[in-house]
Amino acid sequence: MKLLTLNCHSWQEEDQLEKIRHLAETIKSEDYDVIALQEVSQHRASKDYKDNLKEENFLVVLLKELEKLNVNEYDSVWDYAHIGYDVYEEGVCLLSKHPIKDQRSIFVSQSQDKNNWKTRNIVSITVEYNGKLIDFYSCHLGWWHDEEEPFKEQFKRLNESINSNRQTFLLGDFNNNANVRNEGYDYIKSLGFLDTFELAKVKDEGITARGKIDGWEANREALRLDLVLTNSPITVNSSKVIFNGENEAVVSDHYGVIVEIEV
Repeated sequence: MKLLTLNCHSWQEEDQLEKIRHLAETIKSEDYDVIALQEVSQHRASKDYKDNLKEENFLVVLLKELEKLNVNEYDSVWDYAHIGYDVYEEGVCLLSKHPIKDQRSIFVSQSQDKNNWKTRNIVSITVEYNGKLIDFYSCHLGWWHDEEEPFKEQFKRLNESINSNRQTFLLGDFNNNANVRNEGYDYIKSLGFLDTFELAKVKDEGITARGKIDGWEANREALRLDLVLTNSPITVNSSKVIFNGENEAVVSDHYGVIVEIEV
């Protein structure tokens, strides 16, 4: 099974439509089983498309590009967490090639006010794969030192929503540098979660952001913010960064992560 996670930084990128086209082409060539995307936004003034989606939703535009490439097998789930940049409904989504048996939207922040940009709402799906049910979450969480909405409390709520009897994967932008000790990353591991990057037989350096990006304006370091976590041991054949200018062109201020696992 092949998984992708990417913070899209949608509608904040130069040449945005070209980058969506490149993302679609890569999805076709890489043939991911499950894709988790964050910062998947739609303009509030855009026309309604279907369900909770509008025509200018990043996901809708991506699906239309995939359709042009004759890629039609993905089912998707999207919900928004808060209003971003005053005009966007910013959310997260999951795409799956395998049957979605259940889906949920879960507030993990203390705030549930979608006008508050620190409100965090994530989506999860239950997928049937080779007769086995597996849960996937697309996560975009806050920062360790945030006094209003600390990461620790958000992840604690996230953890409470998980079915511990089922293989679960948490994919996304956790806004905590995995190379920093005694903060969010170590807290995640203290709860028993495993980092597929550490389990991988083959891997690169794992860096998913460099220098100044949104939310890390003072940063000058190489960061490993985007992770694929699991709640029980599993064979991980490889973990590699994509869309970093070396492995495919850059499409966002974050790079993506591809993980190949055996289920």
